[in-house]
Amino acid sequence: MYKRIYVPVDNSEHSHRASDIAVMMGKKFGATLVGSHVYAAQLHDYRFRQMESGLPDKYREEGRLDQQRQAHGSLIATGLKLISDSYLDVVERKCQEAELPFERKIFDGRHYRVLVEDIQRSDCDLVAMGALGTGAVKESLIGSVCERVVRRITTDALIVKSQSPVNGTGGAIVVAIDGSRRSFASLKIALGLGKVLERSVEAVAVYDPYLHHSFFKGIVKVLSEQAAKVFRFAAQERLHEEIIDKGLAKIYQSHLENARRVAEEDGVDLKVRLLTGKAFEKILHYVHETEPWLLVLGRCGMHSPEEEVDLGSNAENLLRLAPCHVYLCGRTLSLPDVKGKPFHGEFQFKEAT
Repeated sequence: MYKRIYVPVDNSEHSHRASDIAVMMGKKFGATLVGSHVYAAQLHDYRFRQMESGLPDKYREEGRLDQQRQAHGSLIATGLKLISDSYLDVVERKCQEAELPFERKIFDGRHYRVLVEDIQRSDCDLVAMGALGTGAVKESLIGSVCERVVRRITTDALIVKSQSPVNGTGGAIVVAIDGSRRSFASLKIALGLGKVLERSVEAVAVYDPYLHHSFFKGIVKVLSEQAAKVFRFAAQERLHEEIIDKGLAKIYQSHLENARRVAEEDGVDLKVRLLTGKAFEKILHYVHETEPWLLVLGRCGMHSPEEEVDLGSNAENLLRLAPCHVYLCGRTLSLPDVKGKPFHGEFQFKEAT
């Protein structure tokens, strides 16, 4: 399922845990690990020049200032590269112990921009990175580099958030299903990971019947008597209560039944759960309640135009708020029209473009 796993590192705790998980998955799937670090020598040089005006007069003489610039530039460029090598040495030792192929990449530039450019031109099929970096504080939910990278790439991304044991047996894999092509691709990812990592898999779907009720309550406050007659407000409200809300439940239940049949075809007994309410909120509550190891979901959902949206609103909220690791799936998968029959044959993923 994975041939090349890309791991940005920065010596933070989340980065170390991300590399541990990447090594574990690399060993399970026989993948090559690509370790990457970006340092910012150019930024330091720019900042140094900004501060020159505040130096004492004796250091601002042109000849002496040139010497200071050269010394600072040489020290920063050489020192930061040595530090980068040290960061990657740690990951390489882990790969050597696991007998995994390892490639290292070091760049100078703007962190997120360089990472995005390198990921986009590489042939990696998974990016594993820590949610927070060395600049994290207690209130941090997601680091700026992590957020900017996952918004701009289409490659699958595993965002490492918790400090739970890498090889612990506790914690299932939960996949969010909404009937979209990305959610069913997420299901196949979850099933594959569940088998290899020996973890149970659960599927959850959420529909929101309360949205329509809120909508109608808002309308009734502003409609004139004449408009209410034209709109046939009372009849429309009964229609939603009697047909649309119940219909939504049937639609999302059918998505779960499709997911269950896919799992059966893969030899997996899939636990499913249908919830009502705001999607990200109910999934978040489910995650807090069940404490899974990993939450898998599509980068965008059923109602998001795939070519226009970098992250759907539910994915964005869960990326920030979920306490477990989060897997953002960039692949798509269309299920055949089975009409209640078992699935047969292989499913082909379509890579995101």
